[in-house]
Amino acid sequence: MIRWRAATALAVLLLAAACEPVPDSNHDRSPAARDFPRAYRSVSGADVTGVSSEEARDDRREATTVMDLANINPGMTVADIGSGTGYYTVRLAGRVGSTGRVLAEDIDSEALRQLGSRVERERLDNVSIKLGTPEDPRLPANSFDRVFMVHMYHEVSEPYAFLWHLRPSLKAGGQVIVVDVDRPTDQHGINPRLLFCEFAQVGFRLVEFVRKPELAGYYAQFEPMGERPRPQEIVPCGQSGNPVTNGERNNKGAG
Repeated sequence: MIRWRAATALAVLLLAAACEPVPDSNHDRSPAARDFPRAYRSVSGADVTGVSSEEARDDRREATTVMDLANINPGMTVADIGSGTGYYTVRLAGRVGSTGRVLAEDIDSEALRQLGSRVERERLDNVSIKLGTPEDPRLPANSFDRVFMVHMYHEVSEPYAFLWHLRPSLKAGGQVIVVDVDRPTDQHGINPRLLFCEFAQVGFRLVEFVRKPELAGYYAQFEPMGERPRPQEIVPCGQSGNPVTNGERNNKGAG
């Protein structure tokens, strides 16, 4: 009898716990991200080994191919988001020339310190450096013809807040360039359908998409369309690359 009562009491406690409302899980997010939906996907950690060596990437003409696709010309102003130690930064600086500007942004202060030394050593007077945050690259408004995110978008933990804050930085006709790999987001890549969906939910349309061996992945080019949505209007995307339904959102919250 005592064992039966104990088991009954435990069952009642478990049932009560299951019926408790799910607490607000936003306490672990920065204030700048709390108005935005969470991503319904995993996030890769920083790839400390790098995609591959700069020499190997140059041998397959990666940066040249990307800059050609993005139509980068002298005098343009571009941002290199997730610049790391500067593979794209220095090559963009050469392409836009002395009349152009490159802003290198990263959330890794040590990587930016190393890049700063490289910029000084190579006398890249048209390059400046900016420390961003996981939810906001902190780019100046109405400033860029192109914003590059190369082999790093899968590391963005707050994609909706990040893209929402990024969007005003584009000039009229400005575009965002993503280079990534078609594989799961916890394996340093992202399914193109999921990428398209996340951009679309923040008011971007796909302009061009190509797969090329020079990139060891794919190239996607986006431009803003219409008004930027309010954070509360953004519907997150599921792993399938479609916006999630209310039922899916509730199930995730209950999990």
